[in-house]
Amino acid sequence: MSHDTTATNRTRQNLGNHASIWLFGYGSLIYKTDFPFLESRPARIRGWKRRFWQGSHDHRGTPDSPGRVATLVADEAAVCSGMAYRVEPKVFEQLDVREKNGYLRHVQTLEFADGSSAEGLVYIADETNAAWLGPATEQAIAEHVAHASGPSGSNREYVLRLACALQDLGEDDPHVSAIARHLGTR
Repeated sequence: MSHDTTATNRTRQNLGNHASIWLFGYGSLIYKTDFPFLESRPARIRGWKRRFWQGSHDHRGTPDSPGRVATLVADEAAVCSGMAYRVEPKVFEQLDVREKNGYLRHVQTLEFADGSSAEGLVYIADETNAAWLGPATEQAIAEHVAHASGPSGSNREYVLRLACALQDLGEDDPHVSAIARHLGTR
């Protein structure tokens, strides 16, 4: 699959039949909400863990020197916390471009703190996309992140802002925290 998944995402779900749709954010969508939304709520999804295994050629790196950004990796025992946003379908025109670097929209069940749940969409990049960097030790990921930068800023800033956003939500993601700790010593 190519880096640019915009056109593919626009054929994956029929969004026109909905007045609003839930979107689950687990990376920069937690703290960088540069899109209109009707409602936001902390949420979580089961069966996925957050990992910095996706390359960023367009935001936190360049084609020649990609950064590392978050994606989700299947793990049936895992729970991933983030933010859910109820958006109008037209917002996906903007989001599909923002998340175009290998991410595909998937339907997932979102769970809220009050015990309710709803179907929503989440962008996930897997090993079949051209921007996939794959697993590495947390120290190696931190070294990579420390030297990457792109049009949206430094890769280091991305990781540290995500760590802070998760902390503000009262959530601890050991993978994110470990990489942030490694970056904090630089």
